[in-house]
Amino acid sequence: MSYTALYRKFRPQGFEDVKGQDHIVTTLKNQIKANRIGHAYLFCGTRGTGKTSVAKIFAKAVNCENSKDGSPCGECPTCKAIAEGSSMNVIEIDAASNNGVENIRQIKEEVAYRPTEGKYKVYIIDEVHMLSNGAFNALLKTLEEPPSYVIFILATTEAHMIPLTILSRCQRYDFKRISIETISDRLKELMTIENVECEEKAIRYIAKSADGALRDALSLLDQCIAFHLGKKLTYDMVLEVLGAVDTDVFTKLFNQIVEKNLLGAISTLEELVIKGRELGQFVNDFTWYLRNLLLLKSSDGMEDVLDVTSENLEILKKEIQRVSIDELMRYIRIFSELSNKLKHATQKRILVEIGIIKICKPEMEQNYDSIVNRIIALEKKMEKGIVVANSNVQGSSEATQLSNDTQKVIPKKLPKALPKEIEALAREWNATISACGGLSRNYFKQAVPTIGSNNEIILMLDDKNAYEYLSNNRGDCLTDLKNQIVNKIGKSVEVVVKQNTENVAAQEAVIDITKLINMDIEEEQM
Repeated sequence: MSYTALYRKFRPQGFEDVKGQDHIVTTLKNQIKANRIGHAYLFCGTRGTGKTSVAKIFAKAVNCENSKDGSPCGECPTCKAIAEGSSMNVIEIDAASNNGVENIRQIKEEVAYRPTEGKYKVYIIDEVHMLSNGAFNALLKTLEEPPSYVIFILATTEAHMIPLTILSRCQRYDFKRISIETISDRLKELMTIENVECEEKAIRYIAKSADGALRDALSLLDQCIAFHLGKKLTYDMVLEVLGAVDTDVFTKLFNQIVEKNLLGAISTLEELVIKGRELGQFVNDFTWYLRNLLLLKSSDGMEDVLDVTSENLEILKKEIQRVSIDELMRYIRIFSELSNKLKHATQKRILVEIGIIKICKPEMEQNYDSIVNRIIALEKKMEKGIVVANSNVQGSSEATQLSNDTQKVIPKKLPKALPKEIEALAREWNATISACGGLSRNYFKQAVPTIGSNNEIILMLDDKNAYEYLSNNRGDCLTDLKNQIVNKIGKSVEVVVKQNTENVAAQEAVIDITKLINMDIEEEQM
């Protein structure tokens, strides 16, 4: 018999097997017990959090012949047929490869026929956001008024890409990322069943690397066990298989960065490369290490928020005495930008080396936080009695002066952008928003940029969630965008976020400056 991957072998078969989604499981079980079953459900959440598994369990529960407490028995012919994938009453559709109008029309024809056995026909449409606009429109009427024996369960990782007309017809359930503790406990439980001996530290690192996805954790664990088959799985083995780095290396590199020991930092990177460590994973883990330092530095009582051992916590408390919050925020910014660039880079080592050089040599950058870091370095030298010449520290977009008397940072106000510079920004708009953070970038891409009466950029949005996120400057998204604009054109531009209240889409309600620029270019070439 062929080997079955752990995530398939231990896929939840009943609601009691679902981990970390108690709020959803309880609601669905109560609906089944009270016979208040809806006709359309939308399961949202990141990969590996249990959306499809819960959908299949729910399909079994509503058709189970011996349902107890809202859960499927797993023993009746109906439950067994659904578990084996041979039931005619549960139809799974992958919208990534079946996203056309004709696929939805086929569903509309099929729902006219009652189930051959059991009470309900259940359609599970995975990655539903991949459906075309025509397919969504074809689904609308059937989704709104399906026959009494039909249930639709739509699953997606990108809820914001689903039309509001579809969202309003579904009961929405958001699957949370599963906690490290919950994943660790589940992995230990399964390793006991599999008779595989594992170090708790190894299990915990795998759980943390899974980023809230239990399926990813099982896949990583499967990979580590296979590499060291028949041996006790240790923390060092996990680091070796996953190309990860021990926290001692992060402490060593951090100290070298704080001391501006560029040669030492590059040598540490060289050691990681020789050992075959994966640089993308290294950058992400080191950014997380810096995040822990920033939280610990920012406020008292953060120990409970940090997922670190007591031993590592003591080390972190010593490290935060050596840096300021501004310095840590600059380190995180550089490494976060570096993480985005590494995803599609062919020369990852060079990019990481450039990032380390930037951190160790703030004078290479001309933005505000690097200038602050340079001043901090000067102050430290003066405290040690090193003579520093009085001079102006200038950048292309912002300058500061260090006064011998007050030693204060006096920022120079940036001039506002002129229409020609706004036009230049419009040509580079896509590149500008692409340099912003992940979630912010997605919301900026949804916005239609237009020009206001005072040369401000107005971001017009149809989506309410995107509007609330950007207008409240969550995650400093607008601040980040303004900084990217300064980096592009060297001038400040006011950015205003507005929600579209017209009866037409934002794309039609306002003039998209990027489209206008493209039209001008095409006319010049004709």
